[in-house]
Amino acid sequence: MTELKQPNCKKYQTIEDSRRRKFLAASATAVAGISLSGFPMLSLGQSRPLKVGAYGGYFKDSFDQFIFPEFTKETGIEVESIAEPTGEAWLAQLNAAASAGQAPADVSMIAQVPMLKGQKTELWMPLDEGKLPNLANVSPNFVHRYPDGRLDGVGAVAWYITLVTNTDVYSQEPESWDELWNPANKDRLGLLALVTNSFLLEITSTTYYGTTDILNDEAGQLEVFGKLAELKDNVALWYRDEAQFEQALKSGEIPMGQYYHDVAGLAAADGFPVRTTFPREGGVSDSGLWAVSKASKMAEQAHVFIDYMCRPDVQSSLSRNVGTAPTVPRSMLDLTDDEFASVASEIAPIVPRYDLYDQKEEWLSQKWSELIAS
Repeated sequence: MTELKQPNCKKYQTIEDSRRRKFLAASATAVAGISLSGFPMLSLGQSRPLKVGAYGGYFKDSFDQFIFPEFTKETGIEVESIAEPTGEAWLAQLNAAASAGQAPADVSMIAQVPMLKGQKTELWMPLDEGKLPNLANVSPNFVHRYPDGRLDGVGAVAWYITLVTNTDVYSQEPESWDELWNPANKDRLGLLALVTNSFLLEITSTTYYGTTDILNDEAGQLEVFGKLAELKDNVALWYRDEAQFEQALKSGEIPMGQYYHDVAGLAAADGFPVRTTFPREGGVSDSGLWAVSKASKMAEQAHVFIDYMCRPDVQSSLSRNVGTAPTVPRSMLDLTDDEFASVASEIAPIVPRYDLYDQKEEWLSQKWSELIAS
């Protein structure tokens, strides 16, 4: 496998920082004149900075260092970064604030399932596609819409869950997710503990049925649960604590499992016997989206920011300096082969069925407890 080369600044990323995946007055009048990048200089008359929410810790620090200053330099729009919690806690805060006409952040990084839940209260401001010329760069699976077609979210960052192994135990790289079911791997696996973050239903259906379409109805879901249950004897650890599995993977105590590609790559770059593999069925591509609170009074600036983040050069900078996978096609990027391999793959990804977790989360979690976690 190609050695993963990471930017030096990422070497000090902590496990807690990797939890960023869990896994995001009227607008000022534009003054005459355009910046070299083509953005209107909106800073004059701007009553306050544009508040942008990003997951805290290393993730936010990297945006503060590498992304926001360059945006301000090109557009004149000042940014105040807001450390937002992961998961649905931020969604609850945004909903409560919007009810009072307030926006803790104008633009937030929102995970896919909270995006769907936010649609139920019309929390997200519909975006004007005419003000987002760079939206055309973004891969379709990172473009999010209301059921009636209105644009409400645009891919911010992406990351992958891959098949990881300890190279001292497995000298040969696995080729398929089906290795999770191999009887030779009894008591050797570490897998994520929840139906909503492991995406093992999608991994199982893609590996054994070639598609996630079998998950479209309850009968198919139960069939996939049955197939997934066949690997239970191979599982040594259903983990919620990423640090626990990472240490066991490094030591070889639990030498195979699923994990985050970028964090596993950091471990490999630091000399640990860890390998991250994109199986032939693809890694699982999870992502966060930029969304604008309906209570924001900074719509114009928010559009400029989101459009900027859709640029290929900015996505390349994110991959190099933040460690995220790009939301635009590889052909648009100036990443080297090693830089791209450290964050992504050209193998078609397994895309989570976020619609199921929005519509049937309680039922799926119940079946997971009965059939998998028991």
